Formats: sequence, structure tokens, C-alpha cells
Amino acid sequence: MFQKKYYYWLFVLPSLVLISVIILIPFLIGIFYSFTNSNGITASWVGLKNYFLLFSDANFLQSCWLTFLFSLLSVAGINVIALSFALLVTRRDNRFTKFLRTIFFIPNLIGGILLGFIWQFIFIQIFGALGSQLHLSFFNGWLSTPESGLWGLVILFWWQMSGYIMLIYVAFLNAIPRSTIESAKLDGANEGQIFWWIKLPQLAPAFTISLFLTLANSFKLYEQNLALTNGGPFRSTEMIAMNIYNTAFVNYQQGYAQAAGILLFIFVALVSFAQLYFSRKGERQNES
Repeated sequence: MFQKKYYYWLFVLPSLVLISVIILIPFLIGIFYSFTNSNGITASWVGLKNYFLLFSDANFLQSCWLTFLFSLLSVAGINVIALSFALLVTRRDNRFTKFLRTIFFIPNLIGGILLGFIWQFIFIQIFGALGSQLHLSFFNGWLSTPESGLWGLVILFWWQMSGYIMLIYVAFLNAIPRSTIESAKLDGANEGQIFWWIKLPQLAPAFTISLFLTLANSFKLYEQNLALTNGGPFRSTEMIAMNIYNTAFVNYQQGYAQAAGILLFIFVALVSFAQLYFSRKGERQNES
């Protein structure tokens, strides 16, 4: 019994030490510095001043609203596209659908910075050329306005994440017994009825996982924002992660940036827990 307990801690202890050193201790230090006016070299205690200032900081509030809007568009768009991809590649099991799975997933393997530069080239050079050739104003001036800059980020994120989320839906679609679908077809159900009454209810756990992943990743977006728009024009596409980075390492207001980071953590945690709670509740209602 003693030896079993000893071996248990022998395997668990290295992970606990690493998690403490890499995550827990820096997080606690970050909470402490959020109550100071640290500039990275010196720091003195200011209490809740940083938190009060954040609620009257126009740039911070603008970044929060932009990130919220971006997350809303991203979560909805990515899950619709990913589910459509998953339904497409699971209709048949042949080389073509396997090829499509690979094509859809490839953007997820490209780094955020490179992805940003690729789409910057598309929006500016290719869209500009199309606008000139087709005489369509729609293609002109992408990334030069706050609206087109936001949609540029959303399209980039859709393109990057849809293939990854598709794999989750594919895994759950493949787990649905073929006999259930064949029985429904024999009873005269069409494709729409099979999707709505058989596939969709059994995809509830996939929705829970996919919504959580897309939500968490959309709030953390930084590299793509840096490479595609760098927050421009005039900081109108500066997401919350970039706002925090610039405050800490460009303006050297690290205590202030820590406070913004803690607020972001609390907000993302609350939204994530709420999403998980309501998703699980929906799953339980479907099962009962």
C-alpha cells in the first residue's frame, strides 16, 4: 500500500512542479503586480487604482468591444463552416473526401504570423487587382477601414480554425450507428430529416467542445492581429490581447497591463463556464 502511494506521487510530482512553475506561480505574481504601478523595473502598491482606470480607458473598452464582436462572429461562422465541411466529407468514404479533409485541415498547420501575411497579400494585392479588372469597388480598400479590417480578421480566423473544428464534428458523425441512419431511410426519411432528427441531437457534445475551443481561441487572438492589421487603422482593429501587449511592452505600464489581463481572464472564465453549463444542460435535456 505504501509503495503504491509512493509510486503515485513519483509520477504526479514532476507534472505538479512544472504546472506550478510555468502557470500557477506566474499567475499569482501577475495578480500581485496588477495592484502596483510596475514599469518592469520598479513597482509600488496602488491598490485597485489600475482596475478603476481600466473602466474609463477608451482604448481598452474599444478593444474589449471589438474582441467581443470578433468572438461572436468567429464562433458562429467557424461552427457553421466546420459542420458543413464535416457533413460533406462524411457523405462518402473515398479518396476524394479524404483529400478534402486534408485540404480543409492544412490552414490550421500554418503559423499565425505567416497566415496573417498570406491574407494581407490576398486582401491588398489580389483584391486590389480584382477590383481594378472587374471595376468593383467591393474589392478596393480592404484593411483600410475599421469594418473591412474586422472582417479581414474574421475571415482569416474562419479559414484557420474551420478545418480543426471539422475533425471534432467528423469524429462524432462517424460515431453515429449506420444502422440508425439506414433504418430512417427505410422509413422514408430524407436527408434533411435525418440531419435534423438523428445527427444534430447526437452532435450536442461536439457543439460543447467546439464552442469552448473557438470561444477561448478567439479571445486570445494576437499573432494574426499583429501580422494582418497591426491594430490599424488608428487602433480600430486592436484586439484585447494586442492592447495588453502594447500596454505592457510598448508603453511599459506592466502593472496596468496585468490588471487588464486579470480582467480578461475573469471574463473568459465566466463566459466559458456559462457556455459549458448551458451546453451540458442542453445535452442532458436531449438525453432525457
